Amino acid sequence: MTPAATELLRRHGVQVTTQRVAILDSVENHPHCTADAVETDVNARLGSISHQAVYDGLHALVEHGLVRRIQPSGSPARFETRTGDNHHHLVCRACGRMVDVDCATGQAPCLEPSDAAGYEVDEAEVVFWGHCPDCRTH
Repeated sequence: MTPAATELLRRHGVQVTTQRVAILDSVENHPHCTADAVETDVNARLGSISHQAVYDGLHALVEHGLVRRIQPSGSPARFETRTGDNHHHLVCRACGRMVDVDCATGQAPCLEPSDAAGYEVDEAEVVFWGHCPDCRTH
């Protein structure tokens, strides 16, 4: 088990298992990955993990704030370990590649709704769409 991931799980009150450590390491090493990509990666390292164990593990990591779940329109959910800051994403319409974009104003939330309808807003999620440099040249 990775010592850093093990300690991180313990600090956040998450039960430490070999599978959860492998899932956290996978998301750390492959930002914006899908659950299927995590399953493939963890299977290669551990030999076997069920589809349900990956989803349960990701859910636990998201619930405890160790992983962020992002789901752009028309895309499967993606996961990243960059949490607790205020950043957004660029998504390529052609290949689906996703990259982080820091918020222009730096404080969460960086955008305010014109009418908050009584809500206490604590986050704004922005997804920029376009074509990545690789897809623009094709």
